[in-house]
Amino acid sequence: MIITVTLNAAIDRSLVVPNIRLGHRHRAVEQTTLAGGKGVNVARTLKTLGQPVIATGFAGGATGTRVVEQLTRESILNDFVRIEDESRTNTAVFDPTSGVQTEVNEKGPKVNERELELFRDKLLYLARGADVVVLAGSLPRNVPETIYADLVRELHRLDVRVYADTDGEPFRHVLKAEPDVVTPNQLEAEEVVGHEFTTDEDYALAIHELIDHGVREAIMTLQDGCVAGVRDDPANGTPAPLRMLRARIPVREAVAGIGAGDAFLAGLVAARYERRSEEDALRTAVACGSDATQRLGAGIVDPHQVDRLIHEVEIEPIAVAADDD
Repeated sequence: MIITVTLNAAIDRSLVVPNIRLGHRHRAVEQTTLAGGKGVNVARTLKTLGQPVIATGFAGGATGTRVVEQLTRESILNDFVRIEDESRTNTAVFDPTSGVQTEVNEKGPKVNERELELFRDKLLYLARGADVVVLAGSLPRNVPETIYADLVRELHRLDVRVYADTDGEPFRHVLKAEPDVVTPNQLEAEEVVGHEFTTDEDYALAIHELIDHGVREAIMTLQDGCVAGVRDDPANGTPAPLRMLRARIPVREAVAGIGAGDAFLAGLVAARYERRSEEDALRTAVACGSDATQRLGAGIVDPHQVDRLIHEVEIEPIAVAADDD
């Protein structure tokens, strides 16, 4: 079983508005409304890919009720902690004439100590029957920035593999807790490492710097694929060496870009859950991320298109002058 955690769940509204201009009235030519938040988006893709998944987190007020109802309509198993404050609503506007996408995300609800403790208890109970937990997304108000790091340590005591996808201070803290896998995008990785990247060698050196924090594997998503520092399953108890891989796929003009990273993460988790090779897992992840850019609404992929795109993903090793951990 795979568990996804979304502490800042939302109702996500996506609008397509051609020739948008500030200060003018517009009409959307296309729109979609879905339950959202990074972990929810990951759960949606995992469900589409046929994987056993449960979504959990916080859901508050009428908006939280809509989140739960939406997931139930999509046949995504869920078990959220209900909170007093209202869950957030996010809006994304995509202008197809310019290719520009604008997002307005609310801060999210306030969470009190009792609600936070109820969530910890629920997650650790669910995790007893899980192989993987995905911690993803921003934090609602009053939740400590160390929450993901604390959860990683508790989940590791249950022998659960943990993937973490967040940014800012929560990302810095979670790195120190040594999660199994982190999947930042380029900007998120640059903020932690402290400088910009321009070449494949820069990317690979940045992966090494992230792994120096203690994380077992780090995978940086890029517009045309990813750079990954991965380890094969250990043989005879001997830790496997780190391998640097560059995965590429031809970039397609996006219909919308929201949630592509979440689909990427879901594809990676799904392939690894089926114990496929690291190369196959990266191909599946990149294919899911690429296909997600062609759809309005986060976490939506077409499995048939994903299977087709897998064959377009090219993978090559990267050699860098850095010490292996």
